[in-house]
Amino acid sequence: MKDFTDDKKVLEHFRSITLAEMDSVKLMNRTDTKFVFKRSQLLAFLEVLKSEYRILNVEGNLISTYKTLYFDEPNFQYFLDHHNGKGNRFKVRIRNYVESNLFFFEIKNKYKERTLKSRISVEGFEERLTERTKNYAQQVIGAPVELEAKLWNNFQRISLVNVEGKERLTFDLGLSFDWNGEKFDYEHLVIAELKQERASRDTLFYSLMKKNGIRPSGLSKYCVGAVALYPDLKYNNFKEKLLLIDKLL
Repeated sequence: MKDFTDDKKVLEHFRSITLAEMDSVKLMNRTDTKFVFKRSQLLAFLEVLKSEYRILNVEGNLISTYKTLYFDEPNFQYFLDHHNGKGNRFKVRIRNYVESNLFFFEIKNKYKERTLKSRISVEGFEERLTERTKNYAQQVIGAPVELEAKLWNNFQRISLVNVEGKERLTFDLGLSFDWNGEKFDYEHLVIAELKQERASRDTLFYSLMKKNGIRPSGLSKYCVGAVALYPDLKYNNFKEKLLLIDKLL
C-alpha cells in the first residue's frame, strides 16, 4: 500500500466529521461530477480546500481503504451501456469499507444525469451471489439479471464534506485493478468526485478545478479496470479518457 504520510500531515489541519454526522449528507440520490488529475497536484488542492470542508474521521483514520468486487452480465452489458452512453444504466458491486469492517452489496443507477444508490448489508464478499443478493439486484434493476464477478478494485479515499451546503467531495488514490492473476496500478492518478443534491458550479472545488484547467471527466473506475483486464472489450468511446490517463503519467 502506498505511503500517504505527506497527505496525512495536511489532512490533520481539516476539521473532522464522524460517520454518524455524515448521515445528514448521505446523498443517495444526487448528481456526480468527476475530475481526474495528477497525484502530485493533490497536496496543493487540499491546502486550499481545508477552509471550507470537513474531513471524515473513521476510528482515527483520515484516509479510508476500500476493496470492491464488481459484477456484470456475462456479455458485459453494464460496461457496454456506459460505453454507449445509455441514459439509464447500472453498476453492481460488493464493497468492503475496511476501517469500519462493513460490507455492502451496492447498485448505482445512473438515470437522467442523477445517481441513485441502493444497498444492503452483506457478511462479506460473494464471488457467486447468494439468492438474497440476486433477488435484491433483480428488485432494484427491475428485470431478470445474470450477474458474475468481473474484477477487483482497491483504493484509498479521502472524504470531505462542505461546511455549509449538502455537498460531498471524495479523492480516490492508489487505484489498482486485478483479476485472475493480472494486475494494473494507477498510482499516478487521483479521481475526484463532487457529489451534490443539485449540480452547481458555485463551489470552491469546482472553481479550483477550473482555475487549474481541469475539466469534468465521466471516468468510471469499473470501466477503466475492465478495459485494462479485458482488452477484447469494445472501448472506442473511452479512448479520449484513456489518453487523458496516459498524459497524466
